[in-house]
This record gives sequence, C-alpha cells and structure tokens, in this order.
Amino acid sequence: MSLKQDLLNRSNNTCELCKSSVDLNVFEVEPCDGSMEQTAILCKVCKEQIEDNSKMQANHFRCLNDAMWSEVPAVQVLSFRILSQIASEGWPQELLDMLYLEDDIKEWALKGLSKDEDIEVLTKDSNGVILQAGDTVSIIKDLEVKGAGFTAKRGTAVRNISLTSNPEHIEGRVNGTKIVLLTCFLKKQ
Repeated sequence: MSLKQDLLNRSNNTCELCKSSVDLNVFEVEPCDGSMEQTAILCKVCKEQIEDNSKMQANHFRCLNDAMWSEVPAVQVLSFRILSQIASEGWPQELLDMLYLEDDIKEWALKGLSKDEDIEVLTKDSNGVILQAGDTVSIIKDLEVKGAGFTAKRGTAVRNISLTSNPEHIEGRVNGTKIVLLTCFLKKQ
C-alpha cells in the first residue's frame, strides 16, 4: 500500500485539519523523514495557505479547535505552527494556551518556526487597540490588588507601562506599587 493510501485510511479520506474530502494530497511536515507520523493528508486549501503565508485566512483554521487534539504528531505540529502564525487574531492564542505537546513534538514544532519568521504577538487593550511600552492606560473597572491590600480604582491612569511576554498582561505602577494588570481591564488613553 502506498503512503498516500495509508494516510487516506488513517484520516477516513478527509483533510486532517479541516475535514474536507476534496482534492487531498500528502504533506510532509518539515523536518521530515517521510514516515506516516511526520506526514499528513491535507486538502488543497489548507496546503496552499500553509505553503504561502500571504494566502493565510485565519478563519479557515478555526477547524484547529478539533484538529489540535489529534493523536497524529504531524497534525499536532501543524496545528501548533498555524496557531502560532495567526495568534494575533486573539482566538488562536486561546487554543495555543490549551494545547499540550510532548517535549519532542514541541521541539519539532518549534523547529519549523524559522527565526526570520518571528511570531509577533500584539498586546491589545479591552477595545482591541494595540499597546506599546511607555503608553498610558486607564483602568476600566475597580480591581482588588491581591497581596498589596488596596483596590485600583476605575479611571486610574497607569503611565509608562511595560509589556510582558504574555500579551494579556502589562506591568505598571498604581499607588506607587508595580503590579501586573490584565489588558481586558484597560483602555489606552
């Protein structure tokens, strides 16, 4: 039996990402040794978007909500890489936060994210406005600051913010204390 036929049998004759049954082809997930574990069967639409980032349509990949739980390593790696590329859309980042990969599979997935293709994850306020280090934001809801014994009041301006590695958090000073704030409770001034 050929590799393509084995993959079609494994996937029930559907794309392993979006479940389309039209125009299916073998796709090697680089670096690949040509084995079934490192190969997937994809429809033409998924394959074209993966091979050409300019054709990437984030909403097409909402299907990864299901595909990322596949037991097939190649499908897990593709899901991770695609979600990483479109993470700035918001919803893919939530899926990435839920996704668990074994260490060897995560290492493989990261190898495919080239250094010159750094994923830029944007930090946005509650209205979707992009925040940058040094911006001033306002708190839009009274927030109890755990461990500091005070409440950050609605309308308080937080000046000269710092970004963190998590796009949902920023650091800033409130009442003279440096704290981490969730961006969903902030509005850029």
